[in-house]
Amino acid sequence: MTITWNDSVPIYRQLRERVVAMILDGALNEGDPLPSVRQVAADFQINPLTVSKAYQELVDDQLVEKRRGLGMFVTDGAREALLKSERERFLREEWPALYARLQRLGLDLKTLMREAPATTEQQP
Repeated sequence: MTITWNDSVPIYRQLRERVVAMILDGALNEGDPLPSVRQVAADFQINPLTVSKAYQELVDDQLVEKRRGLGMFVTDGAREALLKSERERFLREEWPALYARLQRLGLDLKTLMREAPATTEQQP
């Protein structure tokens, strides 16, 4: 697996967001182990301290837990907590600009649903 890092955002933040996306997408479920710091550092050719910093933020946010001698695991309720916080963040930070653009373009929900590419169809 290859990844392209965005130079405008610290790598540890991008790695954290990648794990968050995996939890939201169901690729990582409650109780699942995260790959080891060493493994992630080797796979992406980044400093292990960078991986540790990303993982520590996830621990601080109570999305993963450390189990001594076993590693890091996704906590119970992590997906639901993320859904709530990510929805709130979207509505607060992203939606206002998106809504304003839709208004300027004269687009409404009916038009969007009719003209949206097939790849954006709603998933179950």
